[in-house]
Amino acid sequence: MKPSAAVRCLLILICFGAAAFSQSVAFTFDDGPKLKATPLMSPQARNASLLETLKKHRVKAALFVTLANGADRPEGLAMAKAWGEAGHFIGNHTVTHLDLNAKAVTLKQYQDEILACDNVVRSLPGYKPWFRFTFLREGDTPEKRDGMKAFLKARGIRNAYVSLDTSDWRLDAALEAVLKVHPNADLKPFRVTYLAHLRQRAEAYRDLSRRLFGRDIPQVLLLHHNLINALFLDDAIQQFTAMGWTITDPETAYKDFVYSLDPQRPSPGQSLLISAARSLGYRPDNWERMLDDGDAEIADLKRKGVLPTSFE
Repeated sequence: MKPSAAVRCLLILICFGAAAFSQSVAFTFDDGPKLKATPLMSPQARNASLLETLKKHRVKAALFVTLANGADRPEGLAMAKAWGEAGHFIGNHTVTHLDLNAKAVTLKQYQDEILACDNVVRSLPGYKPWFRFTFLREGDTPEKRDGMKAFLKARGIRNAYVSLDTSDWRLDAALEAVLKVHPNADLKPFRVTYLAHLRQRAEAYRDLSRRLFGRDIPQVLLLHHNLINALFLDDAIQQFTAMGWTITDPETAYKDFVYSLDPQRPSPGQSLLISAARSLGYRPDNWERMLDDGDAEIADLKRKGVLPTSFE
């Protein structure tokens, strides 16, 4: 028995609504491209590994360029260009990754770095007028915060918010520290810890978005252009898929109205969802685990003897 036209319309609307609000995630990478030496892989190999994995899974990502990490030299600029040529977006992450919350950093100094970086990356394929605050910190004074809002608005530059913040950079530092002393160290504990960390943060921020907005939002994931992602990004993408998440792209994610919000609190920064929660005076039960720098994961690696107790 065929359903009536009205029932078919209702089913279509239900399916469309479920798809429209199903959980998705967009991948973004900060601080690239890095020319610094690491164990196991050359800078070019790390860059190629990231791009090959994204291509394998048909993921369109964004690279936020920190100019002095490599793109100010021909070999690093070529690595950044490869992202644009592969169909990914290119954004701005300053020249030297200075901290706008630092008392010694002036508003003009910070804005000059944004302009200097833009002068280079705007010529790359995939360039978008997107800026991501370094350390996700938007200034320690009202003058800095208001000055940056006016600066970005006047130039048509988007604040490239993050909703799903991670501490992959801390786990990467731990991995490198071990490999420098033990080049043949077992990578499995780091892979397991990295994936568990991503899952914990993903579930926590998904829960927070539901509590704040009553629905799943397209999460914008913060990762970094580093060794641990070059090694395990394939596993990370597969894990999100196994969790039932779909992969979207940053441009699509940013169309959600959530990313047009401007949470009003004394010190905007970190995850957009954290800023929104703070502006509403809401504090989830797992607050500390969302805000730490992978402290629990580092402590676990120390307990297991993978990391020396002296590692910071």
